[in-house]
Amino acid sequence: MTVSFLGDGIFFIALAWQSYQLSNAPTALSVVFLSMSLPHVLFVMVAGVLTDRLERRRLMIAADVIRGAAVTAIAVLSATGSLELWHLMVLAAVYGAGEAFFGPAFGAIVPELVPPHLIVQANSLDQFVRPFTLQLAGPALGGWIIATTGPGGAFFADAGSFAVSAASLLAMSPRPLPKPEIPISGGAVRELREGFAFVRSKTWLWATLVAAALFLLIGYGPWEVLLPFVVKNLLGGSASDLGLVFAAGGLGAVFAAAIVGQLQLPRRHIVLMYVGWTIGCVAPVVYGIGNRLWQLAAASAVAGAGTSVGMIIWGTLMQRLVPRELLGRVSSVDWFISISLIPVSFALTGPIAGLIGARATLVGAGVIGAVATASFLLVPGIRETERTGALRVPAEAQSGSG
Repeated sequence: MTVSFLGDGIFFIALAWQSYQLSNAPTALSVVFLSMSLPHVLFVMVAGVLTDRLERRRLMIAADVIRGAAVTAIAVLSATGSLELWHLMVLAAVYGAGEAFFGPAFGAIVPELVPPHLIVQANSLDQFVRPFTLQLAGPALGGWIIATTGPGGAFFADAGSFAVSAASLLAMSPRPLPKPEIPISGGAVRELREGFAFVRSKTWLWATLVAAALFLLIGYGPWEVLLPFVVKNLLGGSASDLGLVFAAGGLGAVFAAAIVGQLQLPRRHIVLMYVGWTIGCVAPVVYGIGNRLWQLAAASAVAGAGTSVGMIIWGTLMQRLVPRELLGRVSSVDWFISISLIPVSFALTGPIAGLIGARATLVGAGVIGAVATASFLLVPGIRETERTGALRVPAEAQSGSG
């Protein structure tokens, strides 16, 4: 995961920089990200069913092979000067399809590797490594590679990371699916219904997924598309400068994960989760009004810390409170609902920025996103796990018998 996410951090900054080299307009990068997000949304539910039917490790290996092949093709075309925008769109779509199968399998395999009393620490480690590589080291390294060799070299580096990831998974001993406590019914459609039924039965689960969908609809497109545009075109920054802004977000996330990893979750964990995400929503406001790179970097660091805290709590809730035989399908429902509106976000970002400007779009996204996210704390029953103490670990689990 460490090497793979390091490659992802390189990939996303290379993808943004390459897109703006091919067509220096926000609409171009919007279309590329739209091409990548649509297959992700379309295939993630199928991935959830397969995650609960097949060995999760092998599904992750297949996803690495698919994504690695797509990035290698981009690297060759970029290095030879043959890359066009439509190439980037098609290969980004292949990448997005592979991503759809990796996410649910990764989330579902963690409880098979880690005993219950260490789930918080495992998710803290995940949220330490993920931002350190994906947001801090990856973008910083990607910016340096682009400045040194061009985007093609950065894509080659990312392709190599998938080979390391797949080799690491091959070295892992096989992880047989856990014996189900709840019988799995035949038929993919019925299995999907079971996943949706579980989500509907838990207010903390369905309400947070709706909140995530709105949060990503409002903020994801502007963040991915317009932050690189502001750094490159409005502040005159380089690829290295963009990498440092992203890296600051990773630094904030790593700091937050290191603190949470030393603690158990507080009783008001739902409140803390939403406060963290609300803080993360505010960063685009600074991206929109800031006129210095250090201001954007500071906002990125604060947003990274808040988002990291929220994700640690969310991962712990999922892995402790969802039955393991349902975890693949529930994870896929999580992915599906959360990212379902991302293609819409990308489709709208370019035209809105063209109409009112990149800065105004960022400010509006930050304000609306923060208000919308915080308002979900008012949903009746969303804090039920706080009242019941559902996250308390039994004494026998704390002994390490798991």
